[in-house]
Order: sequence, then structure tokens, then C-alpha cells
Amino acid sequence: MMRRLHLSVREFLTDAVRTSLILFKIMIPVSIVIKILRETGVIEIIGVAFAPVMELLGLPGAMGLVWVTGMVTNLYGGILAFVSFSADYPLTAAQATVVTTMMLVAHSLPVELQVARTAGAALLPMLLLRVGGGYLIGAFLALFYRLSGILGDPSTLSWSAPPPTDSSLTVWALGEIRNYLMIFLIITVLLILMALLKKLGIIAFMERLFGPVLGFIGIGRAVAPLTIVGMTLGISYGGALIIREAQTGCISRRDLFFSMALLGLCHSFIEDTLLMMSLGGHWSGLLLARTLFAVGTVWVLVRLASRMTEKQFALLFLRPTGR
Repeated sequence: MMRRLHLSVREFLTDAVRTSLILFKIMIPVSIVIKILRETGVIEIIGVAFAPVMELLGLPGAMGLVWVTGMVTNLYGGILAFVSFSADYPLTAAQATVVTTMMLVAHSLPVELQVARTAGAALLPMLLLRVGGGYLIGAFLALFYRLSGILGDPSTLSWSAPPPTDSSLTVWALGEIRNYLMIFLIITVLLILMALLKKLGIIAFMERLFGPVLGFIGIGRAVAPLTIVGMTLGISYGGALIIREAQTGCISRRDLFFSMALLGLCHSFIEDTLLMMSLGGHWSGLLLARTLFAVGTVWVLVRLASRMTEKQFALLFLRPTGR
């Protein structure tokens, strides 16, 4: 028994290292590039360029920098930018919901797009889906709140202005190492949990429970448990498991793409939604509208793709094999 336990632990750790390395190969180079962009002021320049399109949604132009910061770095970077502008640009609850929902749909793009690409999706359609989808849902919400007149009260912000931080390379590097260790621990727990759920028959139950919903959208049941992990915990963790399954060849490439598309538009239901609510966002946009938008968008994508041949679909939506 002890020998079997030792072999199981060794197998899980080996699998966790292999899966984590897939993510680290994506995240480490991207983190370095983001650090350079931040230090050279490139992110601020791009944010200023986004100001006019944000004003079309009835938002202050400064929210362009907030959204771009979230897209290029991560949600926490966007939160810091949002809080920094909160005193100078007070928002209504409707405006806060619009910008925070846009942030939920499109954030951490350098890392998350590479995760999707490694899983088999092409970069350009995923980029257009995330950024275009983020702006489109923002436009829908802005129009709905303006016509309905709801959420017109000032937004409530649970964050205070961030104190000055030490931006030295040493502090940044130590913070990145801590993040990678945490990712490794979470992936290890996820792999053990997935194996346990499979052993207990819960994975099969989840496939039967959520399979019809994903089937309605057009996604195969085989990818249902992994999609659910991504929707609840985040695209990096769900994507890592999907990449791992993709390497076994048990999931069709179409299902992989549609699953990553759904995760791209709607993931990390719990943590990210609560974070955006702390900025004054309302659940009607952050949770309800985002979910409906994601399901509807992927449903349309599946119907459009059904008219394509395998060759056409692969050319438009999939990363070329061997690259």
C-alpha cells in the first residue's frame, strides 16, 4: 500500500511539474515583456489611444488606460489604475459596471491568449473575440443602462488609493517567483481533485449534468469538466488542464477551440466577479450579462463554423499543427 501511495504521489507531482511547465514557458517571457512595457510607458501611450472609444460608451477617457492596463497586465493592474483615477473621475454604478465587465471579458491577454494558442486556438480570432467581445458587451450594457435609467447612483468603491510600491527588479522578481509557486500548488491540487472526482464518478455526473448545456452551445461533453474548472477558477488553470487533455488526442480540435472561446469570454466566476464588485460593478453586468453574452456568442460561432469544411475551420480558427 505504501509503495502504491508513493507511486501515486510521484505520478501526480510529475504530472503537476509537466503541466506547470507548460504555463511557465508562456508566463515567464510574457511577464518580462510586460515589465519592460510598463517601465517604458508604452502601456500609458496605448491607453491614451483608447480614450476616444471609451468616451463613445459614456465613460471618461481615462478608463481607456484602466482597460488597457488590465488587458496588457492583469486584473490587479487594472484595479490599481481604476482606483488611482477614482477620485478624479467618479463613476455611476452603471458606468462602473460597464468598465468592470469589459475588464472581465478582456484582461491578462498576453498570458491567456498564449494559453489558448498552446491548447490549439489561433491567436488572431481569440484576440478579436476577447477585445471585440469586451467592447461589444460594454456597448450593450451602456445602452441598456442609459435607456432603462437604472444604476444611476454613484458607485461604491471598496478600495482606497494604492500606496507607493517598490518597483525594483528584485521585489518584482520575488513576487513573480511566489506567483509561480502558488500556480504549481494549485495545479497539483487540481490534478489530485480531478483524479478523485473521476474515481468517485463525479466527473461522469458533471458531464451528464452540464453536457446538455454545452451540447446546446455546440461543445462536446468530453470537455465539460475542464470547461467548468476554467469558468470557476480561471482560464490559466482550466486552460492548463485542457492543454494536458489535448496532448492525449481525446478531444476534438473544434471542441478545444469552442471551449477556449467560452472560457475567454466567461471565466473565474467567483474571484474575478467579487473583485469587480468591490470596484462598484453590479452583478447584472458582471455575472448575468457576461454569461448570456458568452453563451450566445459561442452558440453563434458554432453555427457559423458548422457551415465550414474542416480545412476552412482549421485555417481560420486553429493554430497550425507542429507550430
